[in-house]
Amino acid sequence: MTVADLMSAVVNATTALVVMVDGDGRILLANPAMERFTGLAGNQLLGRLYHDVYVIPVDIPRAQRAVAAALADGTSFFDEGDWLRADRTWRRMSMQNSVVTDDDDRPYAIATVAIDVTEQREREALVARRATTDALTGAWNRGVLFEALQEHLAPDSGRGCALLFCDVDDFKAVNDEHGHAIGDQLLVEVADRLMAWTGAGDLVSRFGGDEFVVLYPGLGESEVTAMASRVQARMREPLEIGAVRVPLSVSVGSATGRPGDDPDQVLALADRTMYRRKRSRTAPSEHRRR
Repeated sequence: MTVADLMSAVVNATTALVVMVDGDGRILLANPAMERFTGLAGNQLLGRLYHDVYVIPVDIPRAQRAVAAALADGTSFFDEGDWLRADRTWRRMSMQNSVVTDDDDRPYAIATVAIDVTEQREREALVARRATTDALTGAWNRGVLFEALQEHLAPDSGRGCALLFCDVDDFKAVNDEHGHAIGDQLLVEVADRLMAWTGAGDLVSRFGGDEFVVLYPGLGESEVTAMASRVQARMREPLEIGAVRVPLSVSVGSATGRPGDDPDQVLALADRTMYRRKRSRTAPSEHRRR
């Protein structure tokens, strides 16, 4: 066999997707793996615009810009994006895009070798989530909270933030009366409610046990004080699990931090404010019992 025959055999045998497109984006070559991926035979692929076949719609402008730039300056490039398989599912593809030149060394096509990395990226995302979120509630963990605090309170680049420190009232009594499974569901409900009431730039963290911290970037003192009262009031709706009705009450403290403030001190201030509120709410009932 000639070298050309061997090269053709490799392209045809590999499970990697191999496709070549010209400057207009039309497919010049597609190997059998590409045919299987798209569900189209070679003669159905040749001449088709590549972005009409396998690139997801939202990625088309970026893909077109990348191909045009590579052909303009003759620079090959790596890329990663989502492709549409024959069954219309999205697959994450890692691509090596190489510029092909003619006899005069002028770029005229892009040859792409693509590998499906969908499961690998999903595993990586799962590892990242486990490292940064609370396993029970799905809220961010303490490490993420402290990183965000340091960012927002950085002396030179931060813009300040506000905190709500939330503590579930009488949580031990819930566990004692209904069991830890119900107690866990109560914590999940608190986290779900907090996350439902926050915006895209806000952060809900399970600080530990039955304590949660909500971080609001750039929120002022009067605004976060009002927010604490609203959250405390809205948390009073009980949790109903089948025939079980579990009372729910959360004490909420607040604090604000400016760039240069110490994150631990801002957290401690929010914690102290929460405990003052908790004592003020429980003091009358304790007095009646005495």
